Amino acid sequence: MNLAKTALITLCLMGTTGLVHATDPNLARNLAATCANCHGTNGKSLGGIESLAGEPKQKLLQKLADYRSGEKPASVMHQIARGYTDEQLDLITTYFAAQK
Repeated sequence: MNLAKTALITLCLMGTTGLVHATDPNLARNLAATCANCHGTNGKSLGGIESLAGEPKQKLLQKLADYRSGEKPASVMHQIARGYTDEQLDLITTYFAAQK
């Protein structure tokens, strides 16, 4: 009986994760904010790191996939890219693509 209860609770918790993402209108912005240290506020870099604002979503997704796979060398981006789910990366790249 305990195993069945644990499984049911796990399924319920997994189901609510998607609901939280769907109901938080600031989730994409909040996730993208973690990139500000290197890529600037709203993806507008002021230094030697490339800006992300206004870049095509597919281009950003491809770069992240290349970091994840190790195809594109990096000091920390390969680790950072692996720390997000595909859904989160989709939200982040959608956010940056929409910035001017």
